[in-house]
Amino acid sequence: MKKSAFPAIIGLAVSVIALGGCEKTKEVIGLTKQGPDEFAIVTRAPLSIPPQFGLRPPKPGSVRPQEVTPTKRARSILLGNSRTKGKATADAAVASGRFTSGEAALLQRAGALNVDPSIRRVVDVESSALAEADKSLLRKVIFWQDPEQPGKLVDATKEARRLRQVTAKGESVTKGETPVITRKKKGWLEGIF
Repeated sequence: MKKSAFPAIIGLAVSVIALGGCEKTKEVIGLTKQGPDEFAIVTRAPLSIPPQFGLRPPKPGSVRPQEVTPTKRARSILLGNSRTKGKATADAAVASGRFTSGEAALLQRAGALNVDPSIRRVVDVESSALAEADKSLLRKVIFWQDPEQPGKLVDATKEARRLRQVTAKGESVTKGETPVITRKKKGWLEGIF
């Protein structure tokens, strides 16, 4: 192993260990699991101040009277008493031959017949906005330096004309305005990244 590569490898190992402990780095790389937010999924009735304060204390483990269970909520959605609401949509679904009358009634009660046809585009736009925000943060972390600007462009026709004139005169091709590539000195970690 070269003697100059040893400090670079040690520096890389130290930086990997140092960045491995950062919680934000783990999140950006995708090593942490992001589960659903339970407070966004489960709905609870809002708390309110009781009209009188002489109430009995609640019993631990008993069902809250103002809370609706998911089963009751589903039953009220599917078996509610709005018989005529959305009847035209259900009739159109049956007429199209896609569903039976029972399926159409069930889907109409669940609200599945009145869906937005462009929902995939809406979800894609929202997801791409989140992904772009993550990408920009990742680019800031990884590519913290500005990209290197390309060198001076050489006009091929002018350079060919200049070379023909110089060789016709019998002079050196490096005489006059000759493009020169200047390389900057590399840092000791530049070869790794």
